[in-house]
Amino acid sequence: MKLTTAGESHGKCLVGIIEGLPSNLKINIDEINRFLSLRQSGYGRGARQKIESDKAEILSGARNLLTLGSPLAFAVVNKDYENWRDVIAPEGCDVAKKQVTAVRPGHADLTGLIKYGQTDARNILERASARETAVRVVAGTVARQYLRLLGVEVSGYVKSVCGVADNGEYTFEQLEAAKSQPLFMLDKEVQQKAMRKIDELQKEGDTAGGIIEIRVKGLKSGFGSCMEYSEKLDARLTAALMSVQAIKGVEVGLGFDVANRAGSAVHDEIYYNGKFYRTTNNAGGIEGGMSNGEEIILRAAMKPIPTLMKGLNTVDYMTKQPVKASKERSDVCAICAAEIILESVTAFALSQAVSERLGGDNMDEVKARYSALKGL
Repeated sequence: MKLTTAGESHGKCLVGIIEGLPSNLKINIDEINRFLSLRQSGYGRGARQKIESDKAEILSGARNLLTLGSPLAFAVVNKDYENWRDVIAPEGCDVAKKQVTAVRPGHADLTGLIKYGQTDARNILERASARETAVRVVAGTVARQYLRLLGVEVSGYVKSVCGVADNGEYTFEQLEAAKSQPLFMLDKEVQQKAMRKIDELQKEGDTAGGIIEIRVKGLKSGFGSCMEYSEKLDARLTAALMSVQAIKGVEVGLGFDVANRAGSAVHDEIYYNGKFYRTTNNAGGIEGGMSNGEEIILRAAMKPIPTLMKGLNTVDYMTKQPVKASKERSDVCAICAAEIILESVTAFALSQAVSERLGGDNMDEVKARYSALKGL
């Protein structure tokens, strides 16, 4: 299974193509659009979300909402394109308008200008923008529907915002309630503190990041490999999370906390009572690069959005003079969007690992092969 995406932040549309989907997978457009809407939600979002109301359009690869086994192509139209047509139209436009040369710290601007031989950071930031993740949410929701037919579910919530942390422990079933909260947090008192923090930062022209936890339930053991380092499941999942804009750190299970504990307080002891089981899940559901049948637990650190309305010190790429960084329209905090995106890329990366092991040209074959697997 492979995903290819295309499109710019203010271009005509964002496009995705999924190769390798089996036939007869029922596509739920309403669920796709629900997750697209959730990606645009959350306390601290900016004005762009009031312009766009993202909807997915299936272009090919399905008939009557059932996949055909051919590549599934889809698009998310950018409504804001009409306001940017004379600036960004691929057929011809005025490239002198809305140039960006005051390169922004924390963005791809400066490195991208040098790498791609450009003089206008507009040619870099339009693709580097997190707007691209809209199609990854579409693809991830299709992958979620694939996994669900095997009894595998993906969910998550926001653990902290700019240091305001929720240290509670929650069951997988409790996580869905986060989607109805303004910051996708489960402790409402902590959430109120986080919202006040966002308000303070907005007044100061500053931004916030945070920590997101993603969980996977229902996956049998044995996905991934201990034989080929490139096939380790934790490596593949963490790479997927790190591919999302603004993610700067990922951990599995206890993560970095394993370095602070003795081995007896880290490794999950194994018992047998008619079947193998563990009473702890410090490994986060992955041992030796393979799923072990427990819930997969991933956490990701999102950096504060690097476009600050007060502007950071930088240099104009053309004049080499000190200036304040350019201010594109921006959010104060987009952690709810990041949570949805991280669920989506987790689902897609996991679907890739599952489909590689199971194969199958149609969903009946896939389900039969998964059901026949011996595993924990």
